[in-house]
Formats: sequence, structure tokens, C-alpha cells
Amino acid sequence: MTHLKRALAIAAVTGAGAAALMAAAPAASATAAHVAYNGACGSGYKVVNSTEVGDKGTAYLTYSSATGKNCLVAIRNVAGEPVPMTIYLSRSDTEIHDIYDSGNYRSYAGPIYVSARGTCVDWWGWIDGVRFEKAETNCG
Repeated sequence: MTHLKRALAIAAVTGAGAAALMAAAPAASATAAHVAYNGACGSGYKVVNSTEVGDKGTAYLTYSSATGKNCLVAIRNVAGEPVPMTIYLSRSDTEIHDIYDSGNYRSYAGPIYVSARGTCVDWWGWIDGVRFEKAETNCG
């Protein structure tokens, strides 16, 4: 009887330890850093700048030298239930900020474009309440 109790105790401890490790694994992967650019802007667009949006995702500014346009996309670290996402992109030499994408998205917002050859751009927005902002970047 003591051997049975000891075997059950060892099994319980081993099972609890395995369960604790399994419970910890999703938490580690949930904080995955810096999701990769998804190519949403199209061919010919190269990443020229990016910023992490807290632990929610990453915003990517891309540029096409062929078209002279910048493109912005914000990508969640982990796709899932839709969350509020908004992104804005504008030339720094204007006060008009009407280029944006806003809604509840599962994986990414955008792409949005602005012609900006020879000038700086401003880009900002948020993913699920976490804000990012870049002003007067990527001039030229």
C-alpha cells in the first residue's frame, strides 16, 4: 500500500509540474516580439522604417522608389478576435490628415499610401489602445 501511495504522489507531482510548464509556454509565446512585415503594400515596396506598438504589434513604413509613394501597414503580433486599429499617413508639409484606415481587424490595418517623393512623412495610429507616432521621418 505504501508503494502505491508513493507512486500516486510521484505521478501527481510530475503531472502538476508538466501542467505548470504547459501553462507557462503559451504566456511566453504570447509575448512574441516584432512580427515580420507581411508584404501588404505590394511589389516594389521596401521597409524603410518600423516601430513596435507595445506588445500588440508592429507598424511598417515602406517606400517604392518607382512610384515615389510611402505605404503604411500595422500588423498584430498575434491574429485573433478583431480589435480596434487605426493608422494615419501624411506628408509632413501638410496639415491635411485624410489618409487613414480604421476599423476592427483580426491581423492588420492598411495598406495606405501617400505620394511623398522629396518630402518627409508623419505616421501614427494605434492597435487596441496602444499608440505609436513618428513625425518628419524618411525625408527625401
